Amino acid sequence: MSRMQKGLNKKIVLEISQQKNEPGWMTDFRLKALEIFESKPMPSWGANLSDLSADDIYFYIKPIVQHRKSWDDVPAEIQDTFNRLGVPQAEKEMLAGVSAQFESEVIYKKLKERWEKKGVVFLDTETALKEYPEIFKKYFASIVPPHDNKFAALNSAVWSGGSFVYVPKGVMVDQPLQAYFRINAQSMGQFERTLIIAEPGSFLHYVEGCSAPVYRSNSLHSAVVEIVALPDSHVRYTTIQNWSQNVYNLVTKRAIAHERSTVEWVDGNFGSKVTMKYPCIVLKGQHAKGQIVSIAVAGKNQQQDSGGKIIHLASNTSSNIVAKSLSKDGGRSSYRGLLKVGKNLSGIISRVQCDALLFDDFSQSDTYPKVDIASNLVDIGHEASVSKVNADQIFYLMSKGLTEQQAQAMIVLGFIDCFVSMLPMEYALEINRLIEMEMENSIG
Repeated sequence: MSRMQKGLNKKIVLEISQQKNEPGWMTDFRLKALEIFESKPMPSWGANLSDLSADDIYFYIKPIVQHRKSWDDVPAEIQDTFNRLGVPQAEKEMLAGVSAQFESEVIYKKLKERWEKKGVVFLDTETALKEYPEIFKKYFASIVPPHDNKFAALNSAVWSGGSFVYVPKGVMVDQPLQAYFRINAQSMGQFERTLIIAEPGSFLHYVEGCSAPVYRSNSLHSAVVEIVALPDSHVRYTTIQNWSQNVYNLVTKRAIAHERSTVEWVDGNFGSKVTMKYPCIVLKGQHAKGQIVSIAVAGKNQQQDSGGKIIHLASNTSSNIVAKSLSKDGGRSSYRGLLKVGKNLSGIISRVQCDALLFDDFSQSDTYPKVDIASNLVDIGHEASVSKVNADQIFYLMSKGLTEQQAQAMIVLGFIDCFVSMLPMEYALEINRLIEMEMENSIG
């Protein structure tokens, strides 16, 4: 591994830009973002970030391996890591393309020839900056600018890796594209930047998987994801994150939905010491639709602060937020959401549902919904519930031959069915395995 010194300053940012041989406008963009990051205070709401210090983090670590087009050419030790994460041959066959990021850089990316011939672009973000400069500059940071929040500014200053996806007009990518992100070093900061552009009448399902081993020191994952869904397009973005308990997961994800387009965030949060993530959809064009379905699992010494935001800026738009959380072994889960409707709009339909499941008396669940409605011709619904795992349910299932762990897992899978049902079968099976692992040693 090749790594810069710990900490963040102008010299580090310049070195990142120079190593990537970026154009001047991107270097200037990074430096301005650094100024914004340094000027903004740490969030005073949400999770406790007092143990997170920029001085203790490597902001850029480059694997000593060139970008590979063949999986067989990836070094064996890195292959082994990703094979254990779920990149076996069987899974690769059901995907339109695969990307693998190790530390700060994408080390492998492959798009099937079928989609290349149709004009689909699936590149690491650095390569896209060089090969598609005009479209890249047009959309980059147009949805999440550096001044949006402190960690969006941080990402803008030091971003590295991530995916650039461009789907041409009318192209329906009927197999998912998948990106894997792996933090394998201690005190690592990972700052991928993903930009997805769906031209009119196109379809894309992008799946993101993340993981890290357990170390004593804290690591930081702070991504920015931007989606542009042009008229009549449909984009689904699925995240399955299984970070270790030393990772701070602080992410900004936002989409713009134009006329008659549909955007879906399907968001699964497992592991991590702290998660603060609130996928957002801005319904900009009439008849646009937005949906956010999320689950968060908070165990011992974990806080999952997640949720979703929908902003209606056009009439005749509809949205749906379904947030499920479970807390066990003293963990804390929080739903933090926003539903906003602009002035003088009509034909707005929106539903928000927040459900929490507690496994014991010392775990926590919080709900922080915000509703900002500036129009009268709307149909808005909001529901929230908190329940505890019922001992009678556990007993009944155990009487049918299940172990306590299996009974708990079955109850949880029923609770999060709305999430699992939106996943391809291979990923649904992965969620089942994660839930079973989470239920180990839990007491109902």
